[in-house]
Amino acid sequence: MSFFSPKLGVDLGTTNILVFVPGKGVVTNEPSVVAVGKAHGKHGGNKILAIGAEAKQMVGRTPDDIIAYRPMKDGVIADYRVTEAMLRYFMRKVLGRNPFKPTMLISVPAGVTSTEKRAVIEAAMKAGAKNAFVVKEPILAAIGAGIPIHEPMGRMIVDIGGGTIDVAVISLGGIVASTSVKCAGDRLDRAIVDHVKKQHNLAIGDKTAEEVKIKIGAAVPLTEELTLAVKGRDLISGLPRTIDISTNDIVQAMARELREMTQAIRKVLQDTPPELAADIIDNGIILTGGSSQLRQMSELVYRRTGVVAKLAQDPYYCVARGTGIALKHLHTYQKSILAKQ
Repeated sequence: MSFFSPKLGVDLGTTNILVFVPGKGVVTNEPSVVAVGKAHGKHGGNKILAIGAEAKQMVGRTPDDIIAYRPMKDGVIADYRVTEAMLRYFMRKVLGRNPFKPTMLISVPAGVTSTEKRAVIEAAMKAGAKNAFVVKEPILAAIGAGIPIHEPMGRMIVDIGGGTIDVAVISLGGIVASTSVKCAGDRLDRAIVDHVKKQHNLAIGDKTAEEVKIKIGAAVPLTEELTLAVKGRDLISGLPRTIDISTNDIVQAMARELREMTQAIRKVLQDTPPELAADIIDNGIILTGGSSQLRQMSELVYRRTGVVAKLAQDPYYCVARGTGIALKHLHTYQKSILAKQ
């Protein structure tokens, strides 16, 4: 590897993309949204109009000939060409006019197939990477959370993002048992949209639902509830209306999704060899990822599993930080976790 080759770690999430540069930290944190203009006339292909934060502002507010959508679905590439354009955009934004091609290390969900893995590597190479590696998210989350993954000791990591919840038991630098379930932050938002529609006859957008979840949502009912005024469109009159919603209303709205998430954790615990299960009882479960910051999430995990759960420091940035550490010590992590095409 040439001395000048820059290194980039990419947390390629369903909802956000974080780019980590060793020595600088997280330099970019933008939504993984792309606004595409429908082409007119016989020669046109769809034209990419905006990427990232600029494109997210267009979601739900675009005229008919502009579509704002996410090229990543449930943590994997749903639209290859757009993902490539998105990676190229972030690469240029971070590196500017650097003539050297970067080495990229990109996160993928634990349940990724070899085809999906190849798609990520190809998208990175076409976007202009010199080398591209992919690493499973729970491993990166564990490294970023400061867990010594190479020890012969069972550690459980639960990474809850926008598209997936990745649960893994790690020992000796490898994954012993894992699952990846496509039920996480986005599904919680959708559950809130549906609930408000059913219970209150009010139509709200995903963006509003996410705001409700962050401001007053919780994983278990609270004795001292929080309330929030929510604006939307009345389904009967069709006119704008505001209602007050409280925490326990939202807990109820998300109950089914939260149960699916905790079942994923229970399943991995059931698949864990007894020696490692004993370690997990001693060390607890570490929660990372943006959606792990939902109020009382660790309490819910404890109630459903009987194992103490702790939130990692800066859970949102764990995977991105992990990419940075892995890039810095490529030789250390090469053996156990890196897959290069």
